[in-house]
Amino acid sequence: MIDGKAWAAHSRHETRQEAMALVAVGVTPGLAVILVGDNPASQSYVRGKERAARDSAVSSEVFRLAATTGQEEVLALIERLNADGRVHGILVQLPLPDHMDTVKVLAAVAPNKDVDGFHALNVGSLSLGLNAFVPCTPLGVMKLLAYEGVDLRGRHAVVVGRSNIVGKPMAQLLLQADATVTVCHSRTRDLAGITRQADILVAAVGRPEMITGDMIQPGAVVMDVGINRLGDRLVGDVEFASAVGVAGLITPVPGGVGPMTIAMLLHNTVKAAQATLRQV
Repeated sequence: MIDGKAWAAHSRHETRQEAMALVAVGVTPGLAVILVGDNPASQSYVRGKERAARDSAVSSEVFRLAATTGQEEVLALIERLNADGRVHGILVQLPLPDHMDTVKVLAAVAPNKDVDGFHALNVGSLSLGLNAFVPCTPLGVMKLLAYEGVDLRGRHAVVVGRSNIVGKPMAQLLLQADATVTVCHSRTRDLAGITRQADILVAAVGRPEMITGDMIQPGAVVMDVGINRLGDRLVGDVEFASAVGVAGLITPVPGGVGPMTIAMLLHNTVKAAQATLRQV
């Protein structure tokens, strides 16, 4: 079982070392988080980001706005943060309230401060193999694979899910690592037949325990990105009980990919701060 918590702590230590090197030359990496509304999951996630930022020597400020806040007010806040030299990374916590245009709000974040990797410029740069901010969850998956010493070259990776946040960038990163990639989605025929061919299986579809043990090739590496509430339990997109005896490596939920997502946010923030020094 892959211990995401331990690897995330290791990653935050690496980030802290880089952050302290910046502090030594007068630059404190700064992250601004915009939280609109009172979604309990979002509030819990943001608190986790605040704790992890302190652990990584990153200055973090959270702007908590009421659910009734107008879109123009959020856009004005983003404009101020874009112009603030103390802020190197801006994160807009999703989901936003229904009355807001998520695409427009995310597009307002300056690409060089888009530490979530959602701006069209960063998405396009990733698809071209250029240097860009990469969405934190797929980047976290890649880091876990690297930490565990998984060689992706020539291996068959199957990504279940095609979202802009995880599925699509995940496929791009795996391709860049020389894996042969198949992307599955809701219209895929014979899903189980395809997942059983995977050397590396990434489940990112948002359906609780959809991938069962009989859908996994023995010895495969299984990265479960999903986090779903099932009754009083948090579960992934993989049915862990049936998969753990089949997979060679597997991430649990919770405690797998999730902690790495926050660690990669801080990694990207420090990367943004480092870029400001190169511009001087």
